[in-house]
Amino acid sequence: MSIDTIFALSSGRPPAAVSIIRVSGPRAHNAGRQLAGSLPEARHAAVRTLRDAEGEVLDEALVLRFDGPASSTGENIVEFQCHGGRAVVDAVLAALKLVDGLRIAQPGEFTRRAFENGRIDLTEAEGLADLIEAETETQRKAALAMAEGGLRRQVEHWQQQVLALSARAEVAIDYVDEDDVGPDSELLEDAGMLASELRSWLERPRVEPLKDGVRVVVAGPPNAGKSSLLNAIAGDERAIVTSIPGTTRDHIEVPLLLDGLPILLTDTAGLRETDEPVERIGVERARSIVEDADVLLWLGDPADAPSHPRLVQVHPRADLPERANASAQSLAVSSVTGQGLKPLLARVKELGESFLPAEGAIALNRRQATQISEAHNALLDLPAAGGDPVLIAEHLRTARMAFDKLTGRAGIDDVLDALFGRFCLGK
Repeated sequence: MSIDTIFALSSGRPPAAVSIIRVSGPRAHNAGRQLAGSLPEARHAAVRTLRDAEGEVLDEALVLRFDGPASSTGENIVEFQCHGGRAVVDAVLAALKLVDGLRIAQPGEFTRRAFENGRIDLTEAEGLADLIEAETETQRKAALAMAEGGLRRQVEHWQQQVLALSARAEVAIDYVDEDDVGPDSELLEDAGMLASELRSWLERPRVEPLKDGVRVVVAGPPNAGKSSLLNAIAGDERAIVTSIPGTTRDHIEVPLLLDGLPILLTDTAGLRETDEPVERIGVERARSIVEDADVLLWLGDPADAPSHPRLVQVHPRADLPERANASAQSLAVSSVTGQGLKPLLARVKELGESFLPAEGAIALNRRQATQISEAHNALLDLPAAGGDPVLIAEHLRTARMAFDKLTGRAGIDDVLDALFGRFCLGK
């Protein structure tokens, strides 16, 4: 099957000082020679005059050549580093479009080819996608750790351990009838140690709160001041505030940065028993959101506070005379005067940071954690095999398959389109 040669602008939209146009595929070098006349040696840069098919000068550009498979995509590549004006970029792209066998790349196609040609694994591709979307320094460092192969190297180590365990299990199968070959008494112990290591990784903070924001939920009974508090924190009138109980029927989400910490601040319907159908739906949804909160701000009676590992009890409307006395375990806050807001936000930031991965640490996403959990469970099932080497080998095969899914070697067709669709054109 023939492989298309693709091209695209791989840098930001012009105008810019320099724009990079990349060509990848079996006809890349031929296309480069048609525009540049000649190409430099592999991995060397040289200035060339770019011309179209009619011989008209397009630009003076820096040209680089890379030979597959030792390239970023695993294919032959040519890069044109042109002047970054719109007219220059459009002219070079138009000239490439007329070269036989070339077509414009789809979003993420360069990275997909790198994955398919074994230059990166699926975890590195996911890290690169996160790096492109990173908006904070912490997000950037976490994505970079993944994109540079941090998890890939760790998984390779686990795979070697499981392969060694599988080899020992296979030996037991081959010599099961030999009197002088007994069961490998250390195999289960070694598998248990690996399972414990996988469990420690599964207990690490995940990447989703870092990307989507720590879910900070404001909850309490109706008319407790939840919407006023959300507006005060957000610095904007995001929620409707009235003295009528039950005004908030559905949750309201406000993404914010709190001293660099991404949070998703959520106002919920007042928690109470009600016969009003629409309000009842809002209350049920609010209870579900409270259960899923990363940090819970409770504005009701401390005695009625839900059980939550990261609970902050808030005494709202502290500026009112009748609300002057707060309980010892509550933070007195006024959305009108701003009293107590700074200590409240400091507490939210403290709790939120404890929920996030350490800066630069490798943080798993849901897909990665699911596959590691599958391998972990397979290793935990070994004692249940009752010493049967065939069953032990099958459990170890399941663990190996989970690691293959993790790195993209098997069973991941359903995630590829969604992943590479996150990339921009030219990446």
